[in-house]
Amino acid sequence: MYDVAIIGAGPAGASAGLFTAKAGKKTILFDSGKSITAKAWVENHYGTDPIEGPKLLEQGQKQAEKFGAEIVKEEVVSIKEDGTLYIIETSEGSYEADHIIFATGMSVKAGEELGLEIVDGIEPRVAKIIKVDAHGHTSLPKVWAAGTVAGVSVHTIITSGDGAKVAINVISELNGKRYVDHDVLGK
Repeated sequence: MYDVAIIGAGPAGASAGLFTAKAGKKTILFDSGKSITAKAWVENHYGTDPIEGPKLLEQGQKQAEKFGAEIVKEEVVSIKEDGTLYIIETSEGSYEADHIIFATGMSVKAGEELGLEIVDGIEPRVAKIIKVDAHGHTSLPKVWAAGTVAGVSVHTIITSGDGAKVAINVISELNGKRYVDHDVLGK
């Protein structure tokens, strides 16, 4: 069983996975290969050189894996609540998780099928989003959403930051106290 299952491994999902795995939470990310970032050219990230979207996705996922996140290149076909945990089904297998983070970009399909509250989007070309509170929590217990699917701007630097924010909130809930991730130079 996983502490955190992240549906989507684009900027928001991989960023969330980086933080949860680094905090020692058993983390799995599901990558359907449909991230819109795969078509992007990015040259507006502070302090970094321009990068092609596919390379950005690869680097972010490798960073999450470095800290222990498992990335599964499978599309989620269903999610079911089973008491206090969630069962995630793909065409290849079944996985159990305590918490779920939706980071599915512009798709609300899996969240809608789980019964999450879906509302109109406000970004151009984003028709629907999952309704979340300020912490990224949805209408279901232990289910969260981050990035574009949660109504955050489609810009990669913003969605990755939102994934990190939501991950910190999930880690804090799992730990029962506020969690802070802060590295120090030279350590």
